[in-house]
Amino acid sequence: MDFSHSNSRHKLAVRMAELAREIAVPRNIEQLLADVTSTAVDLIPGADVAGVLLVKKGGDFESLADTDGLAGQLDKLQHDFGEGPCADAALNETVVRADDLRTDPRWPRYAPAAVQRGVLGSLSFRLYTADRTAGALNLFSYLADAWDTEAETIGAVFAAHAAAAIMAGRHGEQMQSALSTRDRIGQAKGIIMERYGVDDVRAFELLRRLSQESQNKLVDIAQQVIDTRADS
Repeated sequence: MDFSHSNSRHKLAVRMAELAREIAVPRNIEQLLADVTSTAVDLIPGADVAGVLLVKKGGDFESLADTDGLAGQLDKLQHDFGEGPCADAALNETVVRADDLRTDPRWPRYAPAAVQRGVLGSLSFRLYTADRTAGALNLFSYLADAWDTEAETIGAVFAAHAAAAIMAGRHGEQMQSALSTRDRIGQAKGIIMERYGVDDVRAFELLRRLSQESQNKLVDIAQQVIDTRADS
């Protein structure tokens, strides 16, 4: 019996159970992705560094959940050179594997620069984020020939979790923003109703007119009304 593989699967199952409990607590995208990348380094053989690269519509790069600062440096190199495995995975391919960057001809400018920083191997997985932002989960190794089928399989699982975290996190942030907006407008309406003796409909109409006249957002006018309560 292969105890090393059995132990790896057990660690993965335990960590997934821990994450399942942790995600019940509201957290932002960065915290969720940090869990994904740190756990990837812990569980995937050969992975010394991990990070997430997002490529926005305008071509700007955003590095997230870098486990030690190196992934962000490598992302910047790929942005500056216009080539690299992480960008290829984010934009074009499902999985991009480099076993030895010293002899890999695909990225003639990026590969030597990565090797200078001690990175010999990389393994990148495309993230499907459903919002037109391309992304990749990227693993880096200080050793050549560090990857095997198990590394690719587990990495693909973590990539799915990273993509889900991005989509759920963004949805959560949007929902939180909407709830905050609703609450502020509700508070402002309550203040107006109490102060001027009008009903809910007329209080909202007053807010709407103030917004139109000042050409400010309704939620900003609501906040200004809330702030006047402190002055009264």
